[in-house]
Amino acid sequence: MTVESTAARTPRRSAGTKAGTTGTKRTTSTTKKATSAKKATGAGKSAEPALVQLLTPEGKRVKNAEFDQYVADITADDLRGLYRDMVLTRRFDAEATSLQRQGELGLWASLLGQEAAQIGSGRALRDDDYVFPTYREHGVAWCRGVDPTNLLGMFRGVNNGGWDPNGNNFHLYTIVIGSQALHATGYAMGVTKDGADSAVIAYFGDGASSQGDVAEAFTFSAVYNAPVVFFCQNNQWAISEPTEKQSRVPLYQRAQGFGFPGVRVDGNDVLANLAVTKWALERARAGEGPTLVEAFTYRMGAHTTSDDPTRYRGDEERLAWEAKDPILRLRRYLEASNHADEGFFAELETESEALGKRVREAVRAMPDPDHFAIFENVYADGHALVDEERAQFAAYQASFADADGGK
Repeated sequence: MTVESTAARTPRRSAGTKAGTTGTKRTTSTTKKATSAKKATGAGKSAEPALVQLLTPEGKRVKNAEFDQYVADITADDLRGLYRDMVLTRRFDAEATSLQRQGELGLWASLLGQEAAQIGSGRALRDDDYVFPTYREHGVAWCRGVDPTNLLGMFRGVNNGGWDPNGNNFHLYTIVIGSQALHATGYAMGVTKDGADSAVIAYFGDGASSQGDVAEAFTFSAVYNAPVVFFCQNNQWAISEPTEKQSRVPLYQRAQGFGFPGVRVDGNDVLANLAVTKWALERARAGEGPTLVEAFTYRMGAHTTSDDPTRYRGDEERLAWEAKDPILRLRRYLEASNHADEGFFAELETESEALGKRVREAVRAMPDPDHFAIFENVYADGHALVDEERAQFAAYQASFADADGGK
């Protein structure tokens, strides 16, 4: 169990430091300074904390006194549904990566390896909860009912988002790192003022946890007791910067300094992510304030398709995490529990390929955007400067038609 109390922890004094014990009694100033430096730098700190885990990498169910209750009612159909969600999300993601490599998309941010964190947390949400994603939450979008093809318009450059955020309570993708944590906090504060019992969840990565925007969101949410869950997908790399160069303590412990609990969960365990997120959302709805969930996972691919991860990390690390694959883990559990047979997996494979084909055809059929759409919705009631810029752009476009003989 890794939930941190909001109260400060008092370190225990070891037996060897009690007054009157035998041994060297003289303590020099040099020794004191060395001890202080060791504490300040974190040298000699204990091993990483244990994860909240309900499914081992081998697919074995493990008991957890605190969180078993949040998945106690899960059925075999539910488990197959979670597996289907992860498989189809991965297939869509792979297709989008291929489309970018073929020049059909300008860029793509893959979620490969993070399916359990996104599907588990996404399925914990109620319809009236509101989601503020980054640009990698394709699995959460799937859980919210956003058509996968609508995620691709922005990356193809034909629209600024592709879906109505209010239609699914799923905000448009946020490219600016960390800013959505503030958006989520403000929205959650509004939920409280409206007297609603819904909750808000903000997704971000380990790199974003070092942003000032996230720290400000933590402060405001704690002070105003906002019903928000901060879901940090720690995939070990902020582009090429490893987590150990971003924080001296495990990321979930940062919440303690702001006065609310944090918990680290096995990010490759879909059941654990479902359970922990349900717990955090229930806290928010009950008026108990924010929670930080650190999903300890791994980005199996590149940061985006413009990145080359082989330049900053080795194959050994990737191979070690492949053994913890979230989809394989759940499949092993389904097979061992006789909750799924070969017919189920074969049917899902067919559905997966059909999804890939639909995505390919939809992307290539996307119409070019209206050249003047960029001037819409800048101001609610229009603006003279925007009108002037629109006219200048119209004249610029017309110059090409004149050059081509009116075509």
